[in-house]
Amino acid sequence: MSESKQPGRRSLRGVEWLNFFLADVQTGLGPFLAAYLAAGGWNPARVGFALTFGGLVTVALQTPAGAVVDAAHGKRSVIAISLGVLVAGALLLLGPLHPVTVYAAQFLIGASAPFLAPAIAAITLGIVGARAFDKQFGRNQAFNAGGNVFTALLVAYVSYKLGYHAIFGVAIAMAIPTALSLAAIDPGEIDYARARGSTRDGETPTTKGVPALLKDRVILFFLICAFLFHLANAAMLPQLGEMLAKGKPQEAAPFMSACIIVTQLVITVSAAWIGRRAESKGRKSLLLLGFGVLPLRGALYTLTSSAPALIAIQTLDGVANAIFGVVSILVIKDRTEGTGRFNLASGALATMVGVGAALSNTLGGTMIQYLGYRASFLGLATVAVVAVTLLWFAIPETRCGNTEAQVRPGLE
Repeated sequence: MSESKQPGRRSLRGVEWLNFFLADVQTGLGPFLAAYLAAGGWNPARVGFALTFGGLVTVALQTPAGAVVDAAHGKRSVIAISLGVLVAGALLLLGPLHPVTVYAAQFLIGASAPFLAPAIAAITLGIVGARAFDKQFGRNQAFNAGGNVFTALLVAYVSYKLGYHAIFGVAIAMAIPTALSLAAIDPGEIDYARARGSTRDGETPTTKGVPALLKDRVILFFLICAFLFHLANAAMLPQLGEMLAKGKPQEAAPFMSACIIVTQLVITVSAAWIGRRAESKGRKSLLLLGFGVLPLRGALYTLTSSAPALIAIQTLDGVANAIFGVVSILVIKDRTEGTGRFNLASGALATMVGVGAALSNTLGGTMIQYLGYRASFLGLATVAVVAVTLLWFAIPETRCGNTEAQVRPGLE
């Protein structure tokens, strides 16, 4: 399919609703797990280790997953298999909270996650091409956030009526519309070469793999920034859930739902705009805003214990995650356009996100154990300050004036 040919409406709607319903599945297995384990008697350190284990599995597979997505012609099949593995992990969590069961579920969930985001991004790029990717990826993220809002509301109701175990039943049920949305995407509209980062139909660009990526200093510094961002960010919301579950376990799930709803509503209403803004005005100013609110958020958490105030502070989480979720992939697209390394580089980005998120839970849990919640939030905020500083000095504007294939410095 040529760059100028308009993709089918059915396939585009399929991609968007795939983002919506896949978010439903993953939300039910994500932030609620920390509160679920804490309410089940797990201390903060044990919760942190369990979440870290799943994160480490994801990290180990993330970059290889990008290479698999690059090589796979059947990108829909990659998503279908990963969805099945995700559901298997949810089924395990329906049982008792035995360590073996929890860690086995975390292994399956962690093993499925690395393939999903790169495959969806690749399908999107393969359908719409480089010129339309910024706007469409912003729409994808808006649908993803909308799915998170829907699931948070549903989980809050279901957990209140039926208990925590039912949360994972919701995740399993949401796999059905996810599969139907995947089936709505016409595989004939996914250009294989373009989905890898080529800008010409049918072109199969020469790829040099990880060594070539390591020569691009902008990518390297951006990967470090992404690591620091998630090292600071990932543990903050689970820590809030743990803090509430410790004294009032019945209120933990509704509180987590409210926090997620606030965050995801901000992403829902802003993601499409961020994609358009990044296309017209560039990436760096948006990134500085997204990174800059993170240390402020960490500091504000130490100033109040009021649940409404803490929920309001989550608007900053929405700003940060909306910008990072959209713009980080656009930076990767900018630096790899025409090289055929888009999915591999996206996998490397996801690896650094996973490493940061996994270590964040362990770092946060350990600081809580020995220093308390306030010190933990301030420690994470300090990491965020380092991330903003590195972004300011080391990352230039990456948006190009046109969408023709360009060889990036260090990727000759």
